[in-house]
Amino acid sequence: MLPWEAMRADESIEESAARIAREALGSAPSLVEQVAAFGDGRRHPSGASLSVAFLALVAAGAPAALGGTVAWFPVDDVPPLAPRQRAMLEGALHALRARLEQAPVAFRLLPATFTLSELQEIYEILLGRRLHKASFRRALHAAWMVEPTDEWRSEGRGRPAQLFRYSPKKRRSSRRGVRFEGVE
Repeated sequence: MLPWEAMRADESIEESAARIAREALGSAPSLVEQVAAFGDGRRHPSGASLSVAFLALVAAGAPAALGGTVAWFPVDDVPPLAPRQRAMLEGALHALRARLEQAPVAFRLLPATFTLSELQEIYEILLGRRLHKASFRRALHAAWMVEPTDEWRSEGRGRPAQLFRYSPKKRRSSRRGVRFEGVE
């Protein structure tokens, strides 16, 4: 079952969602956003006639171990859920993937400086598909989403990888969406 709890009288719906996510994860997520309200004929496991779904993101690797009754699952391998919870999960994935082309969501999941390979890996996880490396890098540079730093990191054998940082909006002359080509 997805984490859920009734809203407390002394908190807003956003505060409630952030609290539930923080309690389930053991730390505050980097992003909490409302996805949609679900009030179809399918009941929530709690019996509620209305459910409001929120999306919460945490950086890769943190927190590693959740413990208790909470566990991580790959999106393609989530155990069976109640029908409304399945619809909520699918709605959250759809909203996240639709937003990736216009908002810097992936950058919230990385440290301040990162390699382009790390950024591509985050996008592949969020999109649920592999991306063509050269096209991914061209799209990033064309949209002015990243800028190189003067730092390099050795990642094992081979030449060191250059570190990049998110290029803030104020540096972009125009807002441009990004489309990434997948690997067939």
